[in-house]
Amino acid sequence: MSLLVIGSVALDSVETPFGRREAVLGGSATYFSTAASYFGPVRLVAVVGEDFPDEHARFLRERGVELDGLARRPGRTFRWKGRYEYDLNVAHTLETHLNVFADFRPEVPAAWREPDHLFLGNIDPELQDAVLDQVRRPRLVAADTMNFWIASKREALLRTLRRVDLLFVNDAEARQLAGESNVVLAARAILGMGPRAVVVKRGEHGALYFSGEETFAASAFPLASVFDPTGAGDSFAGGFMGYLARNGRHDPPVMRRAIAVGSVLASFVVEQFSLDRLRTLTAGEIRGRYAELRRLTHFDDLEPELLG
Repeated sequence: MSLLVIGSVALDSVETPFGRREAVLGGSATYFSTAASYFGPVRLVAVVGEDFPDEHARFLRERGVELDGLARRPGRTFRWKGRYEYDLNVAHTLETHLNVFADFRPEVPAAWREPDHLFLGNIDPELQDAVLDQVRRPRLVAADTMNFWIASKREALLRTLRRVDLLFVNDAEARQLAGESNVVLAARAILGMGPRAVVVKRGEHGALYFSGEETFAASAFPLASVFDPTGAGDSFAGGFMGYLARNGRHDPPVMRRAIAVGSVLASFVVEQFSLDRLRTLTAGEIRGRYAELRRLTHFDDLEPELLG
């Protein structure tokens, strides 16, 4: 099953209470594709500048990420600089330099225009729509968005949502998009906008899944050590979509496992800066943490004799 992702590849400068890194590999599509690559090949469409280090492209290729859609343009690569304080759920953006990403117009290579699974990363919804015009209807289209697009490109976003099967948002974005203070009501309102499923990412508090009458609440893997939360949500989506593409099914039990897989991949990413943890991560470690998450969240039926 083929998996195609469109999004950003960036160079990040990150500061947390536990250290600082300058110009490290980042970008939503980078985190997504690296996490998804544990389940099979990923095809990446993005843009970088002349300053993008060859070692980063080599790392992605070694992970099984196909880069025929990675355009290199004159100029500098998209750069983001941010700081986290002890509340690692909140990123303080210090600088954003779009550089070549400002003129990004995704062009899907001809050989890639029949993907089974498509992930539209957090980019302008008009560009997301343009990508959908380039491909044959995939079995599953998933998308991400953010508060900026919800506020500034709402009508374009609503048009795109009518063509999307699955939307990833965090809880604040869900409330903003739906105009509801309650996350459950917000998710149900979003389902009425077009997607047949919504995943609400809640960081260290896990994730919620909504589809029709199906609702699933998943815990995040509890960690004693978190160094850099950058890219955790994108890695969650990558693990989720990579598992779906490999499995080939989208029924409720598979979707629940996909959420757990996404949580596991995100839990590894935050243990080190940038994608450093994924440079050494093994399939055995993923299986082991998945089994541990399953054990941690399992409980038996309540004994009937203990209630009235």
